[in-house]
Parts: sequence; C-alpha cells; structure tokens
Amino acid sequence: MTGTELLMNITPQESRVALVENGIVTELHLERSRRRGLVGSIYKGRVCRVLPGMDAAFVDIGLDRTAFLHASDVAPVEREELCNNGDPCRRNESISQLLREGQDLLVQVIKDPLGSKGARLTTYVTVPSRHLVLMPNQTNIGISTRIEDDGTRSRLRETMEHLRGEHAPEHGFIVRTAAELADEGALHNDVIFLKKLWDTLQESAANCEAGQEIHADLPLVLRILRDMVGVELERIRIDSRETWQKVSEFAERYIPELTGRIEHYPGERPIFELFNVEEEIQRALERKVELKSGGYLIFDQTEAMTTVDINTGGFVGHRNLEETIFKTNLEAAQAIGRQLRLRNLGGIIIIDFIDMQDDEHKRQVIRALERALERDHAKCQICDVSPLGLVEMTRKRTRDSLEHLLCEPCPTCGGRGYLKSAETVCYELFREILREARQYDARELRVLASQSVIDLLLDEESSSLAELQEFVGVPIRFQVESLYQQEQFDVVFV
Repeated sequence: MTGTELLMNITPQESRVALVENGIVTELHLERSRRRGLVGSIYKGRVCRVLPGMDAAFVDIGLDRTAFLHASDVAPVEREELCNNGDPCRRNESISQLLREGQDLLVQVIKDPLGSKGARLTTYVTVPSRHLVLMPNQTNIGISTRIEDDGTRSRLRETMEHLRGEHAPEHGFIVRTAAELADEGALHNDVIFLKKLWDTLQESAANCEAGQEIHADLPLVLRILRDMVGVELERIRIDSRETWQKVSEFAERYIPELTGRIEHYPGERPIFELFNVEEEIQRALERKVELKSGGYLIFDQTEAMTTVDINTGGFVGHRNLEETIFKTNLEAAQAIGRQLRLRNLGGIIIIDFIDMQDDEHKRQVIRALERALERDHAKCQICDVSPLGLVEMTRKRTRDSLEHLLCEPCPTCGGRGYLKSAETVCYELFREILREARQYDARELRVLASQSVIDLLLDEESSSLAELQEFVGVPIRFQVESLYQQEQFDVVFV
C-alpha cells in the first residue's frame, strides 16, 4: 500500500477508521454506539453550581456528570447580558459576576469527559461547514494558517467581508483550509447554509428544556472526511455497503473531489486484518515499543501527563557512544511522532531522550520530532531539550486516548501495574494475626488467603509461622480461597 488511505471498519456497535500512510498505520479513530463522542455538540445547559475559588462553574447538560465551564470560556454575549449598567463588561470579571446558579445558556462541548472529569464547555459556540466555520455574535474574519499564499488570503478575506456584510453582519467566520481554491459561489452557499442552521438552532434552544442536546456533530465516518481537509487521500475503503452509500452521498455534496476515490470493500477477510491494523492496535496498547535498531521506548500514562523513556536496548552502534545515542534518539523521535498520533495521547508529554553532549545533535533530534509531528492534525507545542535531557511538549487533547477507549483498570492491581509480593502479604498477615489475638479471645484463628500466599507460609515461612503460633498460644488453620487475589486475605476467629 502506498500513499495515504482511509480504512473504515463498520459494525452496528462500533465504527473504526484507520489512517494509513505509505503502508503504516498512523491514526486510529473509534466511536461506539453506546459511547458517542460529544466534542462539537451543542446543548442547552443550566448552571448548577458557581465556584469562585476555581473561577468556574458546573453546568448540567443532561449527562451523568456535570460539565465544567471556566470563566475564560464565557463568550461576550453572556457577559453583556449581565452588564445592566450599559457599560461593556471587562474581560477580567470573576465567574460569579458572569454567571449565576439556575441560569440557562447555550454551550458547546470542547473536550469529552476524560476519566473522572466531566466534559469541558465553552459558550463560544461554532458551527462548521465544508469551507467555513460560523462564529455567532462575533464580527471578525479568520483565515486558516495552512493557507500560506498571501494573494489567496487577501482574496478570501475580501470575499468573506463582502458576504458577511451582505448576509450575516452579526456573525464572524473562519475560512477553512478546504476553501483555498473555493470560488465566491461556494463560499456564498456556505454562508447561507450556516446562517439558516444557526437560526434553526436558536429556535430549538428557545423551545426546549435545559439539559437537552440542540445539535450533534457529524458521525465519525463523515466527521473524519470533513476534518481530513488538506490531506491528499488516494483511496477510501469501506467494508459496509450502507456506510459506503452514505459517505458517497456526503462526498458528492460537500467534497466532490473525493467521489472517485471511495470504494466498497466486499472481501470476506476483515479489512483491518488484511492491512495489519488489528496488529498495530495491539502494539499500541503495550508500554514497550521496539525500535528497528534494537532500542525501545516506554510509554506511561498518568492523569497529569504522559512520559516517554528512550533506551538503547540491544543497539551497540558502530563508531562511538555519542553516535550510538544520537542515532537512537533520532529513530525514537520519528517513532514518538507516530505513536502520539496512533495512541491519541494528549496533554503534557515529557520525553526523556538519552543525554547528548553535542548541541547540534540536540537540535537535529528536536527537528526530527517536529517533522514527525508536521502531519499531526492536533496542535502540538515542543520545547527545547532541557539540561536534564528532557523535552517538554503539549498535544491538544479533546478525546480519550486509545488506551482509555479500549481498556479499563486492572481489577487485581487497580491500575497500579504491580502487586504486593507473596512475602509482603505474609508479613502483613503475621501482623494481622498478632492484632486479632491481642484484641479478641479466640479459641482458633483461621486464615483465608490465595494459594501462593499459603504455599509460602507453609514452606519458606513455616518456622516463622511456628514461632508466631507459639507466641499467640492459639491454633492457626489455613484455607485456600481460589477467588482471592494475591493481596487479599482474611483472618477470622472461631
């Protein structure tokens, strides 16, 4: 497989889309019917709690958990509604001056619920179309930074200023990358469409109760096509005929240049298995990523950040230590760029490159990381190598990572990734026996524990156990509980 392709695997329960660049899986998007992504959805919310100490409010939008709205995400319209003295509201007002409990307002989800956190909201509502993004109640015109030609930017700005003044003077617009070659007619159609859609949304919001969804973003397969603007897709393969028809109709209406590249895959062998996507998914869930040179990466996700550790492993190099470290770091930088996209890791990311002495080597490694992230659709910001050899970077996070989507914490270790050793549990058990024997007048103590712990008690710790039994003066009996994990035990008295 060469070039850039989209593979879509569709079932009634789940939609999965893989972006494959030159035969290598670089991105994976997943949406389940029971757990649809909320980013972009618009709700009529109700402020249920204002927290001055956090300069934020919690808003009920009808989900299991209340959503979070920071003061910086409150749009000018909401601020002006609360300014009853006729003066414009200042942007440094506190949340208690901007919102009140019980107030209804229109909000949009900018981050899905992540872990124990609710969704993140904004009242800066935006509505996208093929070429434009509508910014209600704003007056500015923005041009995508990916449109670099000055002449094209000037032409688009002049056209949009004219169209906005004629049809939607009360709204602002962002010109998307897809509009680079669009003519005035196409932009005009989008302006009219977005104006009508916004009027419909406002009417729906006025006639519904708080906590209801007003507008949902497109389903995954259509949203991916819309957001892949600027990517030279050679082919789109879909294994569902029904979805293929929907995607074809959507492309014919909004992205006509893609209509000849959309194919239905009728093969009996699953499309993700045919192109080794399933194998890549399994690898992306592992902590360790092997490098071709023999080195490896270790990925660790925490609630606050993700850390990446680089090791030379079995790579011994050919010339000297500095050259070996440099080549390992270069290869790691390219692999990290791909893994961040594939795993959809976001937030703060700390990369522990192997210490380099040569400043030129450090510069080249940073440049390699930047090149690896150039095709990333998520916004990234990279800092220089610190004196400790660490690189700090951020990657915009709007949805759960691949690990959080596909996995759940281990019920045995609770997500720690390790268990207390059988020896540690034995000694904890000894202390519990002493406590029980001193506190209660028992004729016999019975220990319920896992097989591994009881085996150790009766073998290597048998002498310690005999001394303990003599000290407490009470018989101790043992019972293996097959359902107990290694850390679990109970001491009951008879």
